[in-house]
Amino acid sequence: MAGGGPSSPVPPAHGPCALPLAAKGYRGHCHRVKVAVASWRETKGTPAPQTHAPSPLQVARWIIAPPERRHLDAQERLRLLFAHCPELADIHEMVREFAAMLDQHDAIELPGWLEQLATCGHPTLAGLAKGIREDQDAAVQGIITAYSSGMNEGRVTDVKLQKRITAGCAGIPLLRQRVVLIAHLRRRYSDRATSPW
Repeated sequence: MAGGGPSSPVPPAHGPCALPLAAKGYRGHCHRVKVAVASWRETKGTPAPQTHAPSPLQVARWIIAPPERRHLDAQERLRLLFAHCPELADIHEMVREFAAMLDQHDAIELPGWLEQLATCGHPTLAGLAKGIREDQDAAVQGIITAYSSGMNEGRVTDVKLQKRITAGCAGIPLLRQRVVLIAHLRRRYSDRATSPW
């Protein structure tokens, strides 16, 4: 109705469940409710879990994470994946072996691990083994020493991030100022993280 009159009401729900739902404010169609409740009836009142295939990135995160830090759901889904794909279970075993080398700073098992990687039948993993063998001395030093280039890589990431944020709209002086400020903030945060207080 024109002239500021009351607006037309929303059409009520249709079907046998219309009155109870309309009294509680539902304005949709009853068919949607039936579809949602059908799975509950099959599982005796509890909603059926929505299961979908995990993404490759999600599976990679589960495999890389230490077993004691994984969520129970991730553990169970990995167990099901390993049952369907034994090759994935073998890859998981090799990842855990490499993680043990890193944790213990012990590279004695590295040659045998590389041989296992090269002969596992996966072209990508064989390529990884070949790449590590080309600079095996550096890989051994990376495993046995407590030092890493992580801080330098972090600085490079900061520079690239600032470069992308400014997207060519800022000159070198502003970029330099932002990178120095981020380095200062990171140092302040790391000092606070190591402080006993």
